[in-house]
Amino acid sequence: MGVIILENIKIYSNHGCLEEEARIGSDYLVDLEAHADFSKACVSDNLMHALDYVTLNRIVKEEVGIRSKLLEHVCQRVLDRIGQEITTVTFAKIKLSKLNPPIGGHVEKVSIILENTY
Repeated sequence: MGVIILENIKIYSNHGCLEEEARIGSDYLVDLEAHADFSKACVSDNLMHALDYVTLNRIVKEEVGIRSKLLEHVCQRVLDRIGQEITTVTFAKIKLSKLNPPIGGHVEKVSIILENTY
């Protein structure tokens, strides 16, 4: 079993319940962890046997780019797509952070973490 981690994927999007958030948008950071069997890739040195981080990054960027009111909803969409499109993944965990959230006071970021076993 192996683990691949994509860290600090930076994406600009327009999530949030406030109209201002929908209009102005914000920066987001995503960390994604995915587990799969790496044994074939270790022996073959062939991408078709590996868990392709380019595909994982594409799924994250596409789903985080679709507006939602709640970060939980965005995270679940990412996990659902990973389960549907990459059948070798056995577990995935996502952390989605909204930078400088409009909640009054100085808060660097607010984060949601969701995980799924496939």
